[in-house]
Amino acid sequence: MTKKDIILKVSDETNLKQIDVKKVVQRTFDCITEALIRGEKIELRNFGVFKIKQRKSRTGRNPRTGQAVPVPPRKVVVFKPGLEMKKLVK
Repeated sequence: MTKKDIILKVSDETNLKQIDVKKVVQRTFDCITEALIRGEKIELRNFGVFKIKQRKSRTGRNPRTGQAVPVPPRKVVVFKPGLEMKKLVK
């Protein structure tokens, strides 16, 4: 499912204009992204939690040559589904 699919579905189910729904959906994603940039945790009840995790530096391997390559530390976004979502997806 794409962002456009979400917009179309919400628009159809709420009888709102697609352009208005698009603005709300995009702003929602922007708020989540901005909070993650600030290092905040986003907790959406019954849906899940988005947070930033720090990965340690490590030594990787070039698959073509087998040569050891240093991989620097980095931050990644992780998502942990909530209990309700786990039950529904199961």
